[in-house]
Amino acid sequence: MRILFAASEMAPWVKTGGLGDVAAALPIALTRLGNEVKVLLPAYPGLLKDFSDAPVVAELAGLGGTLPDALLREARTPEGVGLLLIDSPALYTRGGNPYLGPDGRDWPDNVSRFGLLSRAAALLASESSPLSWKPEVLHCHDWQSALAPAYLHYLHTQPAGVLLTVHNLAFQGKFARDTLEGLGLPARAWSMDGVEFYNELSFLKAGVQFADWVSTVSPTYAREIQTDAEGMGMAGLLRGRSATLSGILNGIDETVWNPALDPLLPAPYSQAKPEGKAANKRALQKKLGLEVRDDVMLFGVVSRLTYQKGLDLLAQTEAEAALIALPAQLAVLGSGEAALEEKFSALAKRHPGQVAVTLGFDEGLAHLIEAGADCFVMPSRFEPCGLNQMYSLAYGTPPIVRATGGLADTVIDLPAGARSAGTANGFVLGPAVPPALIEAMRRAHAAWRSPALWRQLQANGMGSRFDWRAPAGQYAALYRRIRRPAA
Repeated sequence: MRILFAASEMAPWVKTGGLGDVAAALPIALTRLGNEVKVLLPAYPGLLKDFSDAPVVAELAGLGGTLPDALLREARTPEGVGLLLIDSPALYTRGGNPYLGPDGRDWPDNVSRFGLLSRAAALLASESSPLSWKPEVLHCHDWQSALAPAYLHYLHTQPAGVLLTVHNLAFQGKFARDTLEGLGLPARAWSMDGVEFYNELSFLKAGVQFADWVSTVSPTYAREIQTDAEGMGMAGLLRGRSATLSGILNGIDETVWNPALDPLLPAPYSQAKPEGKAANKRALQKKLGLEVRDDVMLFGVVSRLTYQKGLDLLAQTEAEAALIALPAQLAVLGSGEAALEEKFSALAKRHPGQVAVTLGFDEGLAHLIEAGADCFVMPSRFEPCGLNQMYSLAYGTPPIVRATGGLADTVIDLPAGARSAGTANGFVLGPAVPPALIEAMRRAHAAWRSPALWRQLQANGMGSRFDWRAPAGQYAALYRRIRRPAA
């Protein structure tokens, strides 16, 4: 099949979260299944630098409203995935985060920046495309390209089939009503059955309304977002789409996240030869200034430091006291909310040698924490899919998670007092409250003190497969249901 991806991120050129990883890895997996995939992206500076010789293959002009003209360039990744780059310097030639300015606030022209991405996606998926290559399926990702189905609905005939994947329902791309005309949409689009959402224009709502099929990134999250508690105001609309709503768990790139082959680790190891994990723990302790001890459990965190991720629970006084009393060590890598950064920094200052906090992001340290920690802490309040728990399982680092979203779909709880791991591969807590997290940490500590049980728990995680082959097959099956051969 011919499949056009429309996304605002693609690793390694631009990535703020899981979307960038998916936009990079899924097209490769689909290509290996015999499909032809092209990824439509804004031509950010990093992409233009690496593909400086990308030829112009079309001019995108007269798109409607106040959307600017742009050039369309074509390139190909080393893995053979086609790239279509929207070259509009006024909108995309900016450093740093693709969504936020230097002040940490949304770029004021995001409605135009991602309106252009959506409009270009719709054009290329329609009978009016300037390219000879016509997709049978348009796969839109998150709000930044989710207006494309609305453009196809109102402005085109004979469009490709459209799948919208919601990576995080919390981000909905909402703008003022007066942006409708500038986006080139007709006045009739402003209705409850159109793009209007509580008197704002919502890109994501438009996509959920008009896509042929909606998917999200885990089966449990697909159920959760249809509830009023987790539906972020769209639960009713999503329940109405339940017959055409699926949850497909993300995969991980096992060429990058594989402890036996990881070049960022001082000591490789595997399920069959796990001895190197202890050497990575010692290397991590030494690097972070923790006491180098094999007889103290080490908990690891690699995360955005936000309320969503539940890490405020770990920073509270009662969790701090429980951690220190076990005794156990803690290694944290991440950044996010200023108040939470301050709490973790203060925690490290109070307990030098036992708690280490690194603010920011460091790819090498992220890999070393996954390999060197005994247990990974990820108590998210909601988690559409989550990748770090999969990395942890692959690295023999049993995770502590909440029973939500993709965490519930990948982590099997080891109950207190268990003498055999069975199929368990980690620890699951229920409510997002400090006592529940503390209880899970104590259960993990008790299991860690039983070496045979812990090795079984690690083996269960390392024996799981989280690569992209199975998810790619599930997406291909969805594409076959909605594909529309080009006219």
